[in-house]
Amino acid sequence: MKITSQAFTDGGKIPDKYTMYGDNLIPPLHLDGVPEKARSLALVVDDPDAPSGNFSHWILFNMDPKIRDIKENSVPAMAMQARNDFGETEYDGPKPPSGEHRYYFKAFALDTMLPLNRGSKRPDFKREAKGHVLDTASLMGKYAH
Repeated sequence: MKITSQAFTDGGKIPDKYTMYGDNLIPPLHLDGVPEKARSLALVVDDPDAPSGNFSHWILFNMDPKIRDIKENSVPAMAMQARNDFGETEYDGPKPPSGEHRYYFKAFALDTMLPLNRGSKRPDFKREAKGHVLDTASLMGKYAH
């Protein structure tokens, strides 16, 4: 499985408009090679360089496994959003307090739908996804303000 974006390359700079210092838009994302047996897709965007440790910016789950494109600033129909570490149930882009940080957009192909509600937290997502991951893909972008 592979995840890419028209907005930035793997290891490249995330444009300002996709950050909290800009317009805070969801960047366009594209998925290839999703396993045929996938029953749902999930996406986690996090910053491992945050002062407090790994910081979640967006958690999306129970996406239709036929989805290949997440369009700019859109949440796929029927997908659910968990609570990020800002305390919001939406995308909140990069906002490094200082220096350059790495932001990982991690896609997961799962063999089930997750029994979670909107606003669930990352530990809930991790617990429910454990043992159900068929494949993963990662796209890393960098940002410094």
